[in-house]
Amino acid sequence: MSSLTQLKELRERTGCGVVDCKEALSAAQGDIDKAIAVLRERGQVKAAKKADRATREGVISTYVHNNNKIAAVVALLCETDFVARNTKFQELAHNIALHIAAADPSVISPDDVPEELLQAERAIAKKQAQQGNKPAAIQEKIINGKLQSFKAEKALLTQPFIKDPGKTVQDLINQAIQELGENITVGEIKRFSI
Repeated sequence: MSSLTQLKELRERTGCGVVDCKEALSAAQGDIDKAIAVLRERGQVKAAKKADRATREGVISTYVHNNNKIAAVVALLCETDFVARNTKFQELAHNIALHIAAADPSVISPDDVPEELLQAERAIAKKQAQQGNKPAAIQEKIINGKLQSFKAEKALLTQPFIKDPGKTVQDLINQAIQELGENITVGEIKRFSI
């Protein structure tokens, strides 16, 4: 496969810029899957660098399922109105609204899961761990693991994206941050059902 063909394929699969794709292919010695991993790592770094920047612009996007019995709303925020008007940003907002309708997250981030809900889940996990007759240290690890899974399951950002379960919603946002060059955050979410 020629390097031009590889470059084209990598751009199509990731949506990243030509220069980023060339650098990633070079670092991965022409292996496209490794180049994708390189781009994802760089995207995480870029997203982390932009995380402190204020997001005061954005869009409100909705999704209504074709049976008109499920709907979702998301406020997706960015730094400038220029990016808010960008079709890729608006498509991201729509995809997140669709994901909310399908996956029904109750909070945005795992840190937002209410403490009373965590305590109830901890009690269930503790009973389950005690049934295995394992040492206390192992039981505590099991309980903590179940709580982390529970929080990830309830939070929008850590859920596997409905259209591509290989990525989380946060991965999707990080990819958009890399492409659009601005910090992007989820302001609010709401799901309605009849």
